[in-house]
Amino acid sequence: MRIHYRRVFLSSYACALPCGGREELGRWVPRPPCRDMAVAGAVRILWRGNLIRVPAVDFPHLLGCRQKSTVSFLSRPDRPKLAYNKLKGKNPGVVFLSGLYSNMNGQKALALEDFCKSIGHAFVRFDYTGCGSSEGNVKESTVGKWRKDVLSVLDELTDGPQILVGSSLGGWLMLHAAIARPEKVVALVGIAAAADHLSATFQQLPVEVKKEIEEKGEWKLPTKHNEEGFYTVTYEVIQEAENHCVLATPLPIKCPVRLLHGMKDEDVPWQISLKIAERVVSTDVDIILRKAGQHRMKEQDDIKLMVYTVEDLIDKLTTLT
Repeated sequence: MRIHYRRVFLSSYACALPCGGREELGRWVPRPPCRDMAVAGAVRILWRGNLIRVPAVDFPHLLGCRQKSTVSFLSRPDRPKLAYNKLKGKNPGVVFLSGLYSNMNGQKALALEDFCKSIGHAFVRFDYTGCGSSEGNVKESTVGKWRKDVLSVLDELTDGPQILVGSSLGGWLMLHAAIARPEKVVALVGIAAAADHLSATFQQLPVEVKKEIEEKGEWKLPTKHNEEGFYTVTYEVIQEAENHCVLATPLPIKCPVRLLHGMKDEDVPWQISLKIAERVVSTDVDIILRKAGQHRMKEQDDIKLMVYTVEDLIDKLTTLT
């Protein structure tokens, strides 16, 4: 595991190198020598070699000019249909796993789709059962059912090696997928990965509050990310989630892992990314902390960092093959 301290400054269409100098869009630019620096804009991955490539791609969805895409549906025997969007292209492909009660139309998913389209790589984004445009009742959904959704997408919608990018809950599910499909999952990128967080947060509640939740059959989990100010989580979801906790023992994940997290995340503590890094058996693990980053990591600079991280993995995996 490596944690590297570098100052990061990102502007709208070009960025300063972590240790000085300038990058130009779509060009390879030599990287100047530099010294370690204290945490400022981010705690960032040490990019390998002497060159960094900045993709010649912008994010049209951020500018309000993105064309709507047609939603497809994955049919499964005795299970709800899953809504998805898929780009055909080169491998490794990229699969985006969204957060709790979120959908496939968020800024991060669309930015990755734009990026993969620009370089000709395969990409899939989808909605979990009961979320977005997928079939099913969200109140009957569980972590285990969403885990099966991820595996269905990997098995039915992708071919060859895949990089999983998981946001929040998706960061928890990507760990399960990497363990269940080690031959297909070749790299992981967690964004505020919330491994075990639902269960851990519930267990930290006072005994009387937990008893009240059990009696009512639901938990109003506080959030700033919807108008109601809370997510309604059924007690069944809380109980079932205990079966899918992963951080108590070593995780047999041997592929490269990149963990991005905001240090001002008020929903999922950034220390969870440290725990994930400690638990995976892979030695190719980088933790990237954005000092001003919040939970959703949806600011343009956050999104660029995510795209650069995915591109670095694509370059690494392509070079190895």
